[in-house]
Amino acid sequence: MIETWPVIGVTLRGLLGRRRTVLLVLLAGLPVAVGLLIRLTGSSPEAAPILDTLVVRTVMPLVALVFGTAALGSEIEDGTAVFLIIKPIPRWRILLAKMSVAALLTVALVMPSTVLTGILAGGLGSSSLATAFGFALAASVGGIAYAGAFVALSAFTSRALLLGLGYTLIWEGVLAGLLEGTRFLSIRQATLGVAAALGDVDPGLPPLDLGTSIVILVVVVGGSLLLGSLRLARFEVRGGD
Repeated sequence: MIETWPVIGVTLRGLLGRRRTVLLVLLAGLPVAVGLLIRLTGSSPEAAPILDTLVVRTVMPLVALVFGTAALGSEIEDGTAVFLIIKPIPRWRILLAKMSVAALLTVALVMPSTVLTGILAGGLGSSSLATAFGFALAASVGGIAYAGAFVALSAFTSRALLLGLGYTLIWEGVLAGLLEGTRFLSIRQATLGVAAALGDVDPGLPPLDLGTSIVILVVVVGGSLLLGSLRLARFEVRGGD
């Protein structure tokens, strides 16, 4: 594991040293701003729909998408990935390091945003606090699954950002919320299943139970690591290139 620390360090510097990180911080702050506006106007809406719409449906997947596709995809696009691949490090450890950094940064932005938004929108009642912290934990595990999937996707195609955006907006944002049978193929629905088990949440459709939701998220993370590692192992370094 020691040999992967340089990979983690390089990935952190690459992701945090770019302007897109500032934009993602602003994006994560958007739900908080909405929650503050609700508090200032004296409204008392349900926190769960706000957290679902602003965090689970929008902020969480977009933050994970940008961090996930950039963690590995940027190095593949600019050609510096070859210097990483020639190192005597198992490919699965390289991918795991990239996934870990993308997941960590996603959670670091999404969790505080979710808690603050839930408290501002719903107040300090026990039910509102349960909803806020339930969504925060659910959004964290969902963000980890999204980040892992998008890192793996970037190993397969240079259009990972575009494809991931299409998946997030079309499949997760529309179809998986309308067709009950597709919930088992949706990270968002699994995230809402966790949130429903931890707090007072009504996701619209009957929520997935906690066990099923956890299995889906674990399969996404494990499958992403496996498929991404196999793809990374097919990268070849040719002499004279």
